[in-house]
Amino acid sequence: MIDVKRMGHATLETPDLERQIDYFTQVAGLVLAERQNGRAFLATKVGDLVVQLEKGDAPRCSRISFQVAPGTDVNDIRKGIEAEGVRCEVQNDVSPGIPKVVAFQDPKGTMMEVFAEQTPIARNQASVPGIGPLKLGHLAFVVDDPKPFAEFYSRVLNFRVSDWIADWFVFMRCGPDHHTVNFVRGKTTKMHHIAFELKDWAHVQQACDFLGGKNIPIIWGPGRHGPGHNVYTYHRNPDDQVIELFTELDKMLDESLGYFDPRPWHRDRPQKPKVWDAPRDIWGAPPSPEYLRQRD
Repeated sequence: MIDVKRMGHATLETPDLERQIDYFTQVAGLVLAERQNGRAFLATKVGDLVVQLEKGDAPRCSRISFQVAPGTDVNDIRKGIEAEGVRCEVQNDVSPGIPKVVAFQDPKGTMMEVFAEQTPIARNQASVPGIGPLKLGHLAFVVDDPKPFAEFYSRVLNFRVSDWIADWFVFMRCGPDHHTVNFVRGKTTKMHHIAFELKDWAHVQQACDFLGGKNIPIIWGPGRHGPGHNVYTYHRNPDDQVIELFTELDKMLDESLGYFDPRPWHRDRPQKPKVWDAPRDIWGAPPSPEYLRQRD
């Protein structure tokens, strides 16, 4: 087992690279830091690589990167993965700012890239066009059965289960954030949504006003979820992918305590990982059919 600490970036394939660059820079508010060989590298306004765009036949998330503790030897990462019976290989300079990764596939064929060292790829920006998230928060995937994925991510990457909804939706963390990856049961294996963290409630309101000004429909939200308790909104990008913008996600600051940092809106005291019997938002309208079709 290796011990990943956080998500780095996601690689999204797209049939229309220019259209996606325009969305992520002018709407999402990321910074186009570099382009090379048909790829585009997008950073937050603090300079961290969060989205890598590549030309592809259809929209999909093809790779995810995770960071282990800086200073970890790449051969120790490789040995830790191989010890779990997973084939992997060391690759050099696959993304700007990341000199080495250990690459392997998860059970659905998404490539995992684990790295120890990273440097920012853009300068700190005082302001950006669009919304301007602070970081890539999490990725959710539709799969036929989430249980094998929960087992794989726990065994190989040392993820912990934060919550289940019945037996069809699992939330998993690798750092203090309530979830970094999610797996939900559905008909077609694909990315369910990609989520970016905003600064605070005011930032969410500004994002809603900005999307409204661009005539981009909000397909669910704003509201406050039950599992994770984050304030959220969802919309779709031009590739028909669901984008979540969120703030105030639960955090487990001390794993030895076994519960999430207390918040006034928690209905459990303390709020421990559990199995929810059904999706139960604290407040907000139910999801729209436009959101729910993501599990088809």
